[in-house]
Amino acid sequence: MSTVAADSGLAGTASALRRLYFVRFAFAIVWALVMLTMADEITPIGSVLLVLYPLFDVGAAIYDAKVSRSTGKPRLLYVNVAVSSITAIALVFACASGIPAVLRVWGAWAVVAGLVQLIVAVPRRKMGGQWPMILSGGISVLAGGSFIASAGADDPVLSSAIRYAIPGAVFFLISALRLGRTAKDA
Repeated sequence: MSTVAADSGLAGTASALRRLYFVRFAFAIVWALVMLTMADEITPIGSVLLVLYPLFDVGAAIYDAKVSRSTGKPRLLYVNVAVSSITAIALVFACASGIPAVLRVWGAWAVVAGLVQLIVAVPRRKMGGQWPMILSGGISVLAGGSFIASAGADDPVLSSAIRYAIPGAVFFLISALRLGRTAKDA
């Protein structure tokens, strides 16, 4: 493959990822704001929204894998699809069991998804805009551990897990903005 073709593929991928990151930012912000209005207990609407978040992640990972084919092997993104799908199913049952169960499932998902995000972002550094994704992945791993630990508290609450979506959204926004230079070459 020539350098021009490689650069064109990189710019096209950067442009597609930029759009995806803007969408992920908007979804996470709206989701968190809606969820924070009902964080004290698990309502039927809250349950649907809790399950919706990892399902959205499934769609985003599938899109990411599709647009990233020209820049590498997106196999790890399919691991994220499987993990997020299993998480959505587990959350259906966890919501029926209560906040501690939801925090454990959400925490385990944050750890695994954070590791995947970190591992996927490191080789993408040459594309630009990936340092926020690297930081986000690392923070996700730490946050997931804290959610699991908080599930054993005397009065566990969902608000910390919900607020976790906000910094993630900001990292997606920063990455989208930083990918602008690479995407303009498309």
